[in-house]
Amino acid sequence: MVRKSITMKDIAERLNVSIVTVSKALSDKEGVGEELKEKIKELAVQMGYRYNAVAKAMKEGLSYNVGIIVPERFIGRQQSFYLTFHTHISQALESFGYYGILQILSPEDEEKLVLPRFYSEKRVDGMIVLGQINKPYIETLQNTNTPIVFLDFYDEHSNIASVITDSFYAAYELTNYLIKNSHKEIAFVGNIYATSSIQDRFLGYYKSLIEHHLPLNHDYIINDRNEQGDFIDIAIPEKLPTAFVCNNDEIAHNLIMKLKGMGIDVPGDVSVAGFDDDIFATISTPKITTVQVDMAEMSRVAVKILINKINKSTKEYGRLLVKAKLVLRDSVRAINN
Repeated sequence: MVRKSITMKDIAERLNVSIVTVSKALSDKEGVGEELKEKIKELAVQMGYRYNAVAKAMKEGLSYNVGIIVPERFIGRQQSFYLTFHTHISQALESFGYYGILQILSPEDEEKLVLPRFYSEKRVDGMIVLGQINKPYIETLQNTNTPIVFLDFYDEHSNIASVITDSFYAAYELTNYLIKNSHKEIAFVGNIYATSSIQDRFLGYYKSLIEHHLPLNHDYIINDRNEQGDFIDIAIPEKLPTAFVCNNDEIAHNLIMKLKGMGIDVPGDVSVAGFDDDIFATISTPKITTVQVDMAEMSRVAVKILINKINKSTKEYGRLLVKAKLVLRDSVRAINN
């Protein structure tokens, strides 16, 4: 049996609205309230409606493709996190009738400022950059005059919209939780010069120390990667802290493995906390107390902003924060005074 193609009429009948209303909502045109527009788009995806992208492209001069740029160093190391992010972006794009074209940015192309093929072949209407890239490459992308949104990082280019998790406040809350459990000697693991998100997590950790009148021990700021973003061996301080705040779950997992190899029990001898709530948080033994990043919401916000930019919106967005939440598991214990 041949499956019937879903039409705008089918969607209109389900919601008891006109076909014109459905058409405007799916084309992201004015004249439809935001709540109804989102409801129409969600139902369209659920019913399996597919936009006629070729016809729309010919009519409106758009490709209905978005380029997604991910630096190779993040894909190679954090496959679960960034590939999951990519899935959420693709789903959000589909709700607007767009498709994502993934470009893995090699270190060589980033260094030599080589633009993705989808740009040179004029195959995309805008770009989402997922994961921090260097400043010269950002400026090269800016010079293309193509709508761009940063996702999961930001920098000094305030005229480019950035969607990030609220790393500062989440790390602040995480450190507060450790202090509430009587930890006073707390280390931070992460290269604070590597990415904006690691810097924000460090500053949130530091704010918590300041508020609780705890000194910042520079021996407890521990590097986890080199300038190229490759992980390095984590140097354990001679005087062991009672807890570690790690900038992501993979680092937390690696740290737990290293501590175990040294005969140090987690959380019996020392507590370890992570960030992201990716697969490493649950495959680790013990399972890691961490911060859950709302990738789905971040992706929806980033895509919506980019579509608005493609549609010639002049609104300035700056940095948009998406709230994260603590996930309490087994890698942190309270110290008995």
